[in-house]
Amino acid sequence: MMITRTLVSLAVLSLGATVCTGAAAADLEAGKKKVQEICAACHGADGATPTAPDYPKLAGQYPDYLAKALRDYKAGRRKNPIMGAMATPLTDQDIENVAQYFSRQPSNLATRY
Repeated sequence: MMITRTLVSLAVLSLGATVCTGAAAADLEAGKKKVQEICAACHGADGATPTAPDYPKLAGQYPDYLAKALRDYKAGRRKNPIMGAMATPLTDQDIENVAQYFSRQPSNLATRY
């Protein structure tokens, strides 16, 4: 009986870990390719060197923040005509790949306060 409970507990924990991680594992090379195709024109290839001062730096940001922002642009919950158009064709896997790619780039962001 104790072994059965242990096995059931392990199965539940394993399932919970799978559900919490969300989408399939990110493909960083696919993320890099998508960034080069779509994002680099404004945010820079590394996400740390935007082409204009009013474009945000994305390098080093939390991946869940980046993914949520892209999903919100895609769904129209965040309003920006340029970002809405850029996010609309992205698949869920593209979003995960791009978010993970940018999050792993070296950042020149700093905390001021």
